[in-house]
Amino acid sequence: MAVQPLDPDDRELFALVSRASFVNPFSPERDELDERIAGTESSDPALLPRLLQRLESRLSAIEAAGDLAPEIFAPDDWRKIQHAILFETFHRYLDRLDALIEAQLAAGATPVAVPFADELLRRLTGRGVGAEHAVRMLSFFWQMRRAYYFIANGLTGISPSMRRLREALWNDVFTHDMARFERLLWDRLEDFSLILRGETGSGKGQAAAAIGRSGFVPFDETKGAFVASFTELFVPINLSQFPETLIESELFGHKKGAFTGAVDSHAGVFSRCSPNGAIFLDEIGEVSIPVQIKLLRVLQDRVFTPVGSHEERRFEGRVIAATHRDLAELRVERIFRDDFYYRLCSDVIEVPPLRQRLAEEPRELDVLLGQLVRRIVGAEDEEIVARTKAAIAAGIPAGYRWPGNVRELEQCVRRVLLTGRCAPDAAATEVGDATDRFLAQAAAGTMEARELVARYCALLHERHGTYEEVARITGLDRRTVRKHVQQIRGVED
Repeated sequence: MAVQPLDPDDRELFALVSRASFVNPFSPERDELDERIAGTESSDPALLPRLLQRLESRLSAIEAAGDLAPEIFAPDDWRKIQHAILFETFHRYLDRLDALIEAQLAAGATPVAVPFADELLRRLTGRGVGAEHAVRMLSFFWQMRRAYYFIANGLTGISPSMRRLREALWNDVFTHDMARFERLLWDRLEDFSLILRGETGSGKGQAAAAIGRSGFVPFDETKGAFVASFTELFVPINLSQFPETLIESELFGHKKGAFTGAVDSHAGVFSRCSPNGAIFLDEIGEVSIPVQIKLLRVLQDRVFTPVGSHEERRFEGRVIAATHRDLAELRVERIFRDDFYYRLCSDVIEVPPLRQRLAEEPRELDVLLGQLVRRIVGAEDEEIVARTKAAIAAGIPAGYRWPGNVRELEQCVRRVLLTGRCAPDAAATEVGDATDRFLAQAAAGTMEARELVARYCALLHERHGTYEEVARITGLDRRTVRKHVQQIRGVED
């Protein structure tokens, strides 16, 4: 059979679509590609319908002229055509994929049926995609849509730092090269651990859940459903909630009679995590050295042993760790082991504090208040948003640090609903007063240069929480920053 040449305009269009298929959807590059494909701005609500209409029109024209099959086209042309077919099909089923996510959330642990699976698979195979490849693409579509759904809905915000966060989280699920991920890594990410760093209340748990619920889950054609519910993929544990004597049991489980009070066997989080899932170790900076050593073994050898047992069990999921503490400082103080850190840090993602988000983009407050009001009252209510914003303007001083971050803002909304007003945290106000005193002393010219630098470092450390960030801002060595901060704390204590 003679090779059919692809029209140059179609080749150009499908080349753009091929690029867009593997670009991070939260990146500026993806916005630019979508605009070029659809011929309209990314803010246009009609962008996606126009994009799909253009693609479908060209694919249908090629199909009408002959079969869509790999043997008819040159390999590079067919690769572009196939990417266009997959791109168009995925976006055509977005609403049904979202409805399936909602249905699975409601159903819980039992995998729900996929009512559109047969139709989608026929659409792909009818356009030259191999049957086995089509089934894997359905699973890949499911993974991509879940990742987008939980990242976009769980981590809202229009500030640059939040856009970077969403982009980083997507890369952590699919890597920065989605083509390579789909080809080689889709079932091999269990050994890629992650550390989420950020202040209390900034959204580390939401970020971890978005990743944890986005693992690859195969589709079972015989059952018409995916083999597992994504609601079971994410297994969180807050390590600071348990006394030292119980942490090992909560992590690794225990046999009946392993210790006083062990009246039954208990499955720890490592036993409850599925091969496609992820364990979330919150407050990893609080665990003792002995527990770190045992966790290190799990990360290195992928095996663990329940308390009171000699039976080794295999762990095949991912590990996501989070902390509000400065791990570099803990490592210097020998509280956190270097070898444990280097096993966790395949990726390190910073979750920005609320004050940074508001400083970058004042409209961020409106976006967050809208989301929080929807969550609290169960519906959009512009009046409540306006009243809350007015109460914040009246009761919260300008430049307030929001030490509790989004969690504090959420309680602020509740307080306005209860009392009609809100007030700043007293401890944070004291920090603000200390800032004012520092600025007054600096303006008065009463401090020596060494004290001025030391107090400035202490002020920045109070604001940002890490010596590394203070060192980056001031251009000083981290050890020098640490010395200045401790000097001020010693004087003021």
